[in-house]
Order: sequence, then structure tokens, then C-alpha cells
Amino acid sequence: MRIADVTIVVPARNEAENIGPFLGSIPRGIPIIVVDESDDVTPQIVHGLRPQNARLVHASGGGIARARQLGAELASTPWILFTDADVEFDAGYFERLARRPPADVVYGLKLSRSDYARYYRAFAWGQRLSHALGVPAATGSNMLVKRETLLACGGFDEALSCNEDSELVWRIRAQVGTVRIDPALVVWARDHRRLRRGVFRKTAHSILRCALLRSGLLPERLRRHDWGYWGDALDP
Repeated sequence: MRIADVTIVVPARNEAENIGPFLGSIPRGIPIIVVDESDDVTPQIVHGLRPQNARLVHASGGGIARARQLGAELASTPWILFTDADVEFDAGYFERLARRPPADVVYGLKLSRSDYARYYRAFAWGQRLSHALGVPAATGSNMLVKRETLLACGGFDEALSCNEDSELVWRIRAQVGTVRIDPALVVWARDHRRLRRGVFRKTAHSILRCALLRSGLLPERLRRHDWGYWGDALDP
């Protein structure tokens, strides 16, 4: 695939400390759509660092699934790389991505160079095991999706307050396409606030909620409720 055929879509909310390093890890020729819901200087930093090839779209209250879906609808390239503003792409990431054979979804790993490095390695091991057992474990921080496939399966479930990334990939694999994990595609985590509030809490939240969602046992009334996932993480 050609890197010129990729648009990066990133939701952002008060990412003033992270958005600079994030943008600095992306080659300037790659278009970026920032779906922003900030009340800090994140938009100004984006404009200052990326006056070209970065489109800033203001969103209000739609949630992460809506932000990702809006970015996908605005993109015009055949491929969309979904990510988060609190990561950095590994050196050589985009060169490796260009050499990969196509699939409808290709997702990589998120690791850490500093805090909680062991946790991230264990989580990545769990992703690879889950994929080998037939259950893709993609995360929206590092997920390439063919735009045509995403739209064909209905896009992100905007009723979900979190785990929208996993649910989309399960649906793509079941309905319309192929999914591949690529451990050579790495992003580096910069923000560990959720882990600082408890490694067990974050892990249990992810496993329990994904298990209920995957099995169809998550009640409709709880799909929009994040069980404290976002509120805590956005605290200073």
C-alpha cells in the first residue's frame, strides 16, 4: 500500500501536553484529521505545528465513537489510520506500514518506553494470544482500516462510550473482511493516568466490558455508560 493513501484520524480533548510529540512523530506529507473537543490550547498547537495537511474539526459531546466516525466520513483516502493523541509513532512505523500486504484491518501494539513498560508488554502479549484464538484485540490507538470496509459494515457503534474500536473490528471480521495483527507496528504511550489509578482496575474494566460486549450480554442501557472510564482519566 502507499502511505499517500492513508489519512490519520485522531480524537483530541485537552491534549496540550501530548499533541506536540504526537504530531512530531508523523511525516508531514500524511494528512491528519483532528476531531477536537478541547477547552485548552490543543487547537492552537495543532495550527502552529501543522499549518498544512492537518484539518481541525470541532466536535461537542458526541463521544469517542462519534469522533472516530466523523473523521472517517471526512477522510477521502482509501485507508484510515485511527490513533490517539497521547501516543507517538515508532521511528520507521510508516515505512513498515507501506511494506505490509493489505487486509481490511491491520492493527499494531502500544508499548511504553518508561512507566508501566511491563504492563504494556503483557497487554501486547494478550492481544497476540487473543488474536491467535480467533478474537481480534484491536485498539483505537493503532488501527488501520480500509475506509470502504468500515462504511460497508456501518461504521463505529456511536452508542458505545468505549470499546468502540474492538466492537468495530469484531464486526468487520464477522461480516465483510479480514483482520491482521502486526507486532512490528508500534506506538509508544505517553499518558498513563488510567494505570496510575490502578492497574487491576483498568485491566478488569477492559476484560469485563469486552467480554460482555463480545458475548452480547451488555445491556443496551449500559452501552453509553463508561463505568468511570473517561471521567477519571480526564482528571488532572
